[in-house]
Amino acid sequence: MKEILIFISDEYADWEIGNVGSEINRSNKYKVSTVSTKKEIITSMGGLEVNPTYCVDEILDNDLENFKMLLLCGGNFWKKENFENKLVKELVNKFKSDNKIISAICDATTFLAFNGFLNEIEHTGNSLEYIISICPNYTGNDYYIEKQCVITELFITANGTANLEFAYEIMKNLELDSEEEIDRWYNFFKNGLYSN
Repeated sequence: MKEILIFISDEYADWEIGNVGSEINRSNKYKVSTVSTKKEIITSMGGLEVNPTYCVDEILDNDLENFKMLLLCGGNFWKKENFENKLVKELVNKFKSDNKIISAICDATTFLAFNGFLNEIEHTGNSLEYIISICPNYTGNDYYIEKQCVITELFITANGTANLEFAYEIMKNLELDSEEEIDRWYNFFKNGLYSN
């Protein structure tokens, strides 16, 4: 069973991966694994503690045969590190070089923009103005799309309010169910049981 690798660090935004993680697990098609720069307990913004499956070095030192996708979760840690993380940049480059999908939400998309990954592909994020203000080497203005989630051949990007759209596009990409069932899932959680 191939793995979906989720990068987390202290103060990661647990709700941004809640929907997609549970649906991947429920499908029994892939295994959800976590990775961090250290193999120590990671605490989310909501106080959840996770013991990462891998540290980044373990992934960098091996091939990616067992992995299907890299998912970068948002959180406070990106900004605290000034969007500079050499190990995560190497991890993204490794997945990209191996033609594996990289998905990112909220400030994880800002990290991708800061490090030049979004300069020549369509993408979204927490607003074009925000990315420009934080990322001095960003030149992807013409590729920025004002949508909740944007999909290209190798990247799925979403803004911080798009955890459902993010999950929806990942579920479709991984073919976790039929398109009809995935649409039904999305509409149910987007619109709820009752209209007010």
